[in-house]
Amino acid sequence: MARANRHIIPGQVWHLTHRCHDQKWLLKFAKDRRRWLYWLYEARKRYGLLVLNYVITSNHIHLLVKDQGNGEIGRSMQLIAGRTAQEYNKRKSRCGAFWEDRYHATAIQTADHLHRCITYIDLNMVRAGAVEHPKHWVHSGYAELQTLAHRYKRVDYVTLMELLGMKTIEQMRLARERCVTDEMTYGQMIRQPEWTDSVAVGSEAYIKSIQPLVKYRNPSRKMKQVDKGFILRDERQTYNVFSS
Repeated sequence: MARANRHIIPGQVWHLTHRCHDQKWLLKFAKDRRRWLYWLYEARKRYGLLVLNYVITSNHIHLLVKDQGNGEIGRSMQLIAGRTAQEYNKRKSRCGAFWEDRYHATAIQTADHLHRCITYIDLNMVRAGAVEHPKHWVHSGYAELQTLAHRYKRVDYVTLMELLGMKTIEQMRLARERCVTDEMTYGQMIRQPEWTDSVAVGSEAYIKSIQPLVKYRNPSRKMKQVDKGFILRDERQTYNVFSS
């Protein structure tokens, strides 16, 4: 299996995906998902991680962040993944890997592409058949926003509003509700690998701007047109083939 792509370019929005070793359901218990969330909160406090959205499933996570160029993403992922694994292995008297290889990072253009990526993350557990609506999956950025939780807040609402062009949290909350409803009503509700397998997602101009920054790492990375934009991908993409 190829190594996960995790190049980080300062100033970009990144969709990070990380799955459990051998697709095991190591996050199936709520107590373990809560510990992952605790360490996400700690990463925000310690390193200033700008969190835009997240969802924790039973065997993988989705995390949407904005990079500030201070190395906060790498330090945060090391903290969250390391502490979650240590606590789980200690509680279970378990040895061995908890996570599958490295996390994968996909650059996401803002505006419409960011809206669609957020909706894709929000609907993860609905696509999986675990809940009928994302508000029922409490370990998610959608649930955090809809309940307007203030204690242990993880999402940076100010940054998210700026990126989405929203003026108030209520406006953003209603927009998220509408996007979810529209996708559940008119969308295909299937896995869309461009959000988890690609190097970048956006307009043609955006992909062309990203391509030279990452191509040196892998010359086979090519631009491809998809339904509502363009993606940059590796010609032989084998990572995350089972993630959603």
